[in-house]
Amino acid sequence: MITKGNKHENYEILNLIGYGLSKFNDDFIKEFGFNTKTAFYQYCVHIGIAETVGTIKNRMDLFDHFFPNNGRRGWWQKGNTYIHRKYLIDSLFGKENAKGYSDIVKLYLKENYKVTDLILDVKPIVKSRFKKLQETGLEAELYFMNNFNEISSFRNGSLEDARLYGDGYDFQINVNESSYLAEVKGIRERKGRFRLTEKEFLMASEYKNDYIITLVLNLNDIPVFLSIENPVNNLTFIEKTIISKEIKEYHLSKDIF
Repeated sequence: MITKGNKHENYEILNLIGYGLSKFNDDFIKEFGFNTKTAFYQYCVHIGIAETVGTIKNRMDLFDHFFPNNGRRGWWQKGNTYIHRKYLIDSLFGKENAKGYSDIVKLYLKENYKVTDLILDVKPIVKSRFKKLQETGLEAELYFMNNFNEISSFRNGSLEDARLYGDGYDFQINVNESSYLAEVKGIRERKGRFRLTEKEFLMASEYKNDYIITLVLNLNDIPVFLSIENPVNNLTFIEKTIISKEIKEYHLSKDIF
């Protein structure tokens, strides 16, 4: 098996395929023109997603536990260890039927593996969600939203989503009479670095101990939390000026009416 650290080289597509096999069973493979899972596994090996059919079957086993209606137990011994992978795909493509979901997998194969003989029809909004698939931030935020009560500072708290406001924090966590601002950062390995935007840095400076950076480490395998209160005081940051690319706008040449 080809891996990079704990992460298989084809991590994203293997998760997409495992999810599809578990959720849709034979309806998924029929969208690719196959009548048996074994034939589909062999196809995946042929196009270079995995070295063996066992790799594909194992990824299906990983997701089977989360879809009990498929009649298979999968890796039930693992419990919810890998459920963060399902959270991410659910959030983006959970409402798709077997055809719609298989078209997303086909789009991934077309764009990343140059598989050109696939027939697909993907709507623009699905393409927009598709672009979010590989963003570490979204995966980390979803994991946080589903597990923030595991963090001692947030235990028994309620979460308010502030991501749309763009004010330098992702969530407000209300615990009894206290409120904390949580900024979530995802790191795929067990260690790494992160950055703060200017807004995040200013909010952290203003709210001090009530501003908590929550790192979701080891997203490639089994995520773990690391919380840092008052990050501006407790960590060392280096200021850098980023020159943004020139942004084009298109203005009307005259009034509509």
